[in-house]
Amino acid sequence: MSKESKELGKKGEDLAVDLLIQKNYKIIERNYTFEKKGEIDIVAKDPETGVLVFVEVKTRANLNYGEPEYGITKNKMMQVKKIAEIYLYEKEIDEVECRFDVISVLFQGLQKPVINHYVDAFR
Repeated sequence: MSKESKELGKKGEDLAVDLLIQKNYKIIERNYTFEKKGEIDIVAKDPETGVLVFVEVKTRANLNYGEPEYGITKNKMMQVKKIAEIYLYEKEIDEVECRFDVISVLFQGLQKPVINHYVDAFR
């Protein structure tokens, strides 16, 4: 991954965190990684339901490869679910309801970024 891609991804994740904070989500962790096998961008708690939310953020600089959310493949979903299971095991979290959200961020030149939050996106 190029330096530019990493910087773009970080900007997208920062905007996603800002959005979640605006919605009163509690940010528990960012960039949880397990042995370089995968990463969860954001772990948060939904203020209305108390559900533990694993958030995948997809950021793109343009639409050359389609909307950012289309980058979430079945394989990516399986990988995120597996890392979420490891997270729960490692943190000794039992009996908690969880879900997977996606936040897409599209930067379009000088325009304001387009941000979409898809709740329970893996269902």
